[in-house]
Amino acid sequence: MNELEIGVAVAFGAGVLSFLSPCVLPLVPSYLSFVSGVGIEDLESGGASARRTAFTHSLFFVLGFSLIFLMLGASATLIGRLFREYQLWIARIGGGVIVLFGLYLLGLRPGLFLQRDRRIHLKNKPLGYLGSTLVGVTFGAGWSPCIGPILGGILMFAATREMMTDGLVLLGFYSLGLAVPFLVSSLAVSWFLSTFDRFKRYLPWVERASGALLVLVGVLLISGRFTALAAWATQFTPDWVLERI
Repeated sequence: MNELEIGVAVAFGAGVLSFLSPCVLPLVPSYLSFVSGVGIEDLESGGASARRTAFTHSLFFVLGFSLIFLMLGASATLIGRLFREYQLWIARIGGGVIVLFGLYLLGLRPGLFLQRDRRIHLKNKPLGYLGSTLVGVTFGAGWSPCIGPILGGILMFAATREMMTDGLVLLGFYSLGLAVPFLVSSLAVSWFLSTFDRFKRYLPWVERASGALLVLVGVLLISGRFTALAAWATQFTPDWVLERI
């Protein structure tokens, strides 16, 4: 198991944690209703037609924010490549920034800049699937208090990679981690609402878990131990998996 594979697992987990964050999870029903044009009550009690409409529009919404995240990932890696001779310092500085993001999510918030909402707001969604894609783009271009530090941490890690495809892969799996639960929710709105009522008391712990994950990744980058972690994880990887890597 190499560094990229470890990073892919971290990126996917970070995407799931972003979905579960206090800035995203409570708004999922509103996003579903907005992009599909179907009221929440109809989504909750509707039949196959309402679920199909919500799922189809959600696919285009996911496409929108995935395009933004992929472009950010490629750009981060490209910038890192331009300063390849300073790769060690990029990893150390990037690791330090990731640690700061993690501490922010853990509750240490010395500054207010991360608390400012930089999302682009659409009061009226354009019609059709293109409109759902554009809403996804505005979501992906957002910078909110919860998803911002997590996304920023993954981008900083992408900047330490040499291949542009690595940045695309990392942000692709981050998008996948955010997209899968969103698409599942679009197919089972009633289940989502009932589950959310039971889960919402754990949202602060999700934020802390996200912070702890970022601090761990940051410390590993600063210390140069990310490679050692990959080597350590290899001993627990089945031989049949290693043969296909």
